[in-house]
Amino acid sequence: MGRLHIDLFVTLDGVAQAPGGPEEDTAGGFPFGGWQAPLWDDVVDRKVVAGIEQMDALLLGRRTYDIFASYWPQQEQGEDATVALRLNAVPKYVASRGTPDLPWAGSTQLGPDLVAEVRALKDRHESIHVIGSVDLCQTLLAERVFDVLTLWMYPVVLGQGKKVFPDGARASGLTLLEPPVAGPSGAVMLRYGPTGADPATGDMTQPDRGV
Repeated sequence: MGRLHIDLFVTLDGVAQAPGGPEEDTAGGFPFGGWQAPLWDDVVDRKVVAGIEQMDALLLGRRTYDIFASYWPQQEQGEDATVALRLNAVPKYVASRGTPDLPWAGSTQLGPDLVAEVRALKDRHESIHVIGSVDLCQTLLAERVFDVLTLWMYPVVLGQGKKVFPDGARASGLTLLEPPVAGPSGAVMLRYGPTGADPATGDMTQPDRGV
């Protein structure tokens, strides 16, 4: 069975909305679109490209799909050619409650039972990646159908915007899969896997607290 990777860029206060550009997602009057762009660095670039190169399927929410579909098919001859060629080549799956146009070659809309559809994808592919698509990621995290959660955490606090784990998110335990990686911009890559269990609790005043 394959693995589902969730890849997100987040701020210190957990906001993942519109990291790439001003018009990416202005929902709720979000004024900080493109907050990640000034902090992109070579370490982030190498790790992100490496992840894209090993994927064999891409899963996106509707909004992120529309952004990608309007950009990546035209980038195969530019400086982003390596990423563009991979993204354009792999099958693309779109989670949407509507009936969207899917002009990007190799695109398929998933059915209404998202959890069942994702499990079927994991039977067909080795490495499925979800990039951005915050609403979709929140559902995948709540349903615990992901295998790897990669968070690039940036030294920025925005105080507003869509969070990966908003109030009311399902309580879940995570385990660190590899040592963190830091870039010169201050961005830190944290890669987690699910434990399949709720968070444990304890009492730090007790002698057997494990420290």
